[in-house]
Amino acid sequence: MSFETIVCFVVVFVMRIPNVARAAINLAGVRLRRAERHWRTAAQALGRLGRQASRQQERLARAPELARIRVAQSRAAIERSRKRVVRFDDHVLEPYRTERRIKHTLAREAAASGPLIVGPWTSEVGYEALYWLPFVAWAADHYGVRPERIIALSRGGTDLWYRNVAGTYVEIFDLVDPAEFAKQAAARRERGDQKQMALSEFDRELIRLASRRLGVRDAAVWHPGLMYRLFRPFWYGDRSLDFLLRHTDFRSIPAVDAATAPALPGEYVAVKFYTGPALPDTDANRSALFELVQRLAARMPVVMLDTGWSVDEHHDYAFEGFRNVTTLRPSLDPKTNLGLQTRVIAGARQFVGTCGGLAWLAPLLGVDTLAVYEDDRYLTAHLYAAKYAYRRTGAARFSTLNLKALRAVERFH
Repeated sequence: MSFETIVCFVVVFVMRIPNVARAAINLAGVRLRRAERHWRTAAQALGRLGRQASRQQERLARAPELARIRVAQSRAAIERSRKRVVRFDDHVLEPYRTERRIKHTLAREAAASGPLIVGPWTSEVGYEALYWLPFVAWAADHYGVRPERIIALSRGGTDLWYRNVAGTYVEIFDLVDPAEFAKQAAARRERGDQKQMALSEFDRELIRLASRRLGVRDAAVWHPGLMYRLFRPFWYGDRSLDFLLRHTDFRSIPAVDAATAPALPGEYVAVKFYTGPALPDTDANRSALFELVQRLAARMPVVMLDTGWSVDEHHDYAFEGFRNVTTLRPSLDPKTNLGLQTRVIAGARQFVGTCGGLAWLAPLLGVDTLAVYEDDRYLTAHLYAAKYAYRRTGAARFSTLNLKALRAVERFH
């Protein structure tokens, strides 16, 4: 029997079995779908392997660049951490180390038995009035230094300011010419030492000359740099107002006799406007100040405290030809100018001037004060300290006038 015959026989036999044909077709379909799934799974696996191989190849190609990026990121992270540590040290730890060193110096100098020179003060009037005088008063009380030991070394006839704390006052302009003083102050500013942060050669020379004048040797010294370094963290926002108040003793200045020369009106407003960062010399500011002085003069006589000369970077505004306005300019000289201005302010009904300088002193003289400024960038900490200290001391009223805000209000009309 041939093979074809056998196959035909089997097919005929199978076909005679019920549903066999349908079962065979279903079975074939199942096998076909299973094979299709296997093929699809294999294709997907091969696709994944291909993509992985492609990504791996890209990684290998970019490996040097990625390594450089990772190294750069690591370096940046290290630098950020280093800067955080430096900032923490500068703004948290260093102020405390500075405080400890300064208090050690104050205690060491106070422990000596001889005279103690406080100064020389050669920088800005405002810092002397608002910070140096209260600092010296606190230090003298805290370290038990009697006024008889203290020699105040300053300029401009400011002996009235130191009557609370110093038994002796030495006038710097009795030791050096005002022109030389101005030259040395300008040189200090050029060196970046605007605030007398350290004892300079000129300071040493002034101390030597003052010691020779008084006949004292090896006097102890409290230099203004101690105060500047101690309070700088407060001005920069790293120490609190409470820290400042714990290291100052704000006191009203004892009764000051009113100026007898030159002849002054019975009642008057003392006015002193000078240029600086708080009140730049601009046309708008000059116009506003002129109008303000005219309004004051319409109410009562105005006495201008302008000097016509300067020993620092500040220059007085001049108000010429105003009715009911007189000036102290002819009566002022470097040796006595601050003392005379102090007496004139003490006899005034009100003081109006640039926010800074003598405006910090006037409330402690018992005179209501209006401090004028345009830019408060460098005033924020000082205004905060002054207003709180004046309330605490019971000083006269201290108000401020912001010219920039005033102009903004006027634009609405």
